[in-house]
Amino acid sequence: MHIRKAREADSAELWVLMRDLAVFEKYIDSFAITPEVVRDSGFRKNPPDFHCIVAEETGKLVGMLVYYFLPYTAQNRPAVYMKELFVSEGHRGHGVGRRLMDALRAAAKEHNCAQIKWTVAPWNQAGVRFYEQLGAKENRDWLSFDWNV
Repeated sequence: MHIRKAREADSAELWVLMRDLAVFEKYIDSFAITPEVVRDSGFRKNPPDFHCIVAEETGKLVGMLVYYFLPYTAQNRPAVYMKELFVSEGHRGHGVGRRLMDALRAAAKEHNCAQIKWTVAPWNQAGVRFYEQLGAKENRDWLSFDWNV
């Protein structure tokens, strides 16, 4: 298993993992990402809309972690927002998610970030347990809102 930063050549495989996540999280009906969007937004745009760390095994992507930086926070230090963490079904429970999160933590430290933030669906109990095992704490100080435009 090799953990590394994603490359433009990974765009098509990344898209497959993103689509699989959309199925898992039950938003496939509104999923509007294409391999071209992944390529253009993540690798050809400067700065990119997102950053990505991947887990690769025998030349195939088996996990991904998509994130972006929040440059301005009250702590006067940036933060990282983890948008997506997904490990393909056959590779769950083997430490892939942990290794992706460790790589994200290293990137956060490298960029002097104060914290890593993310959300998880309340029905995803396996995800909640995974994050708790990492030592993450649920933030009950804030409610999450969406406003469609």
